[in-house]
Amino acid sequence: MQYWPRKRALKTLPSVNWDGIIKANSDKKILGFIGYKVGMKSLYVKDNTPDSMTKNKRIVIPITILECPPMKILSVRFYKNKKVVSDVLLNDLDKSLKRKIKIPGKITKKIEDIKDFDDVRILAYSLVNNTSIKKRPDIVEIALSGTKEDKLNFIKENLNKEINPQDVFKLKDLVDTHGLTKGKGLQGPVKRFGIGLRQHKSEKGQRKVGSIGPWHPARVTFRTPMAGQLGMFTRVIYNNKIIVIGNVSKNDINLKSGFNNYGKISTNYIIINGSIQGPPKRSLILTHALRKTRKQEKKSYEFIELR
Repeated sequence: MQYWPRKRALKTLPSVNWDGIIKANSDKKILGFIGYKVGMKSLYVKDNTPDSMTKNKRIVIPITILECPPMKILSVRFYKNKKVVSDVLLNDLDKSLKRKIKIPGKITKKIEDIKDFDDVRILAYSLVNNTSIKKRPDIVEIALSGTKEDKLNFIKENLNKEINPQDVFKLKDLVDTHGLTKGKGLQGPVKRFGIGLRQHKSEKGQRKVGSIGPWHPARVTFRTPMAGQLGMFTRVIYNNKIIVIGNVSKNDINLKSGFNNYGKISTNYIIINGSIQGPPKRSLILTHALRKTRKQEKKSYEFIELR
């Protein structure tokens, strides 16, 4: 059964369980970033992985490109005993943001007024209007690591400043991608649950369950594989290696005609090894790795050219 109920996720940017990520990355400052999937390509690289059979050779690997426009802090969220105590909204917000989301008229609370709290996190929004995707920003809660004083200092230093992916991740870091898979609509039980086909002379169809249940109890249990919604599920892809992290103004990787179903990248981008969930333009949350593996950590690729 894996996950239940098997239906569309309620929101495109999923909630992240930050507690484990904070423990695994206590030396980092900010633990996540919002990105948008551009698509997959092939990349020529030089393999510098130790003990690799293709060491020092030019190889082709599959990669995924993500556009990561800058983020800004929207508000500061304080926790006490794992419950939200207070939200402090910042005064100096962009006019473009005020047109897109509902914001209260008067802001009276200040960060200095909140004294009794265990943890503090930020609500950040992406400057997605700098891209060609859409205008409405995505808002997500992002955790910080360190002591309470370290977290507050980071927030005060970055108020009304743009946070770039280069401030969060480094080259050769491992990241986890949290997001939704492609939506596939109504699908039958064979594709949805992986049941076997019935033999070719079966009555009422091959791609069906042989029996959906007994006469008594006279009902169909929720465990019976049935047709229904497939895709748009929240999933996490662990340990993606960052191969390139940069900006279009310094290193333009755009194709002449743009990327299929996406267009051209106009801000920061990250290139990671392998594939991730979702179609082009899907919004994702990139976080520092929850549980690193040696096999992924020791991989080392030197960028040559995009294929």
